[in-house]
Amino acid sequence: MDINDKIKKDEELTPELFKIARQKGTEAPFSGKYWDAHDRGMYKCAVCGTNLFSSDTKFDSGTGWPSFTEPANLANVELKDDLSFDMKRTEVVCKKCGVHLGHVFDDGPKDKGGKRYCINSVCLQLEKKD
Repeated sequence: MDINDKIKKDEELTPELFKIARQKGTEAPFSGKYWDAHDRGMYKCAVCGTNLFSSDTKFDSGTGWPSFTEPANLANVELKDDLSFDMKRTEVVCKKCGVHLGHVFDDGPKDKGGKRYCINSVCLQLEKKD
C-alpha cells in the first residue's frame, strides 16, 4: 500500500486539523501556512494524500486563505450544499476521505472560470515541484 493511500485516523490528526477537517471549522484568515505560499507543486489532502489543487491554479484572492480557480481533478472533490450559519454556501470536501476542505464561491477571476476555491491551509499538504 502506498503511503498516500493511507487515510489518517482521527486520533492521528492534530487538534486544529480535527476541528477543521472533521468538525467543519475554519482557520483564521491570514494564519494558515499556505495563504501566501508561492511554491510550485501539488496540494494534497492532509488526511489521505489525494491530489487536490495544483499551484498553477492558485491565486491571491486577498481573503487570507489559499484560493484556487479549480481542482487538479474534479473527481477528487465533492461539492455539497452548506446551509450553516443561515447562509447558502457550497462546501468543498475531499471525495476520498470526506473531510471538509473549505468552500467554493463565484467571485474568482472571470478569465479563469469565475470560481474561487477557498481552502483551509491545515487541510492541505504541499508536495513541492522543482
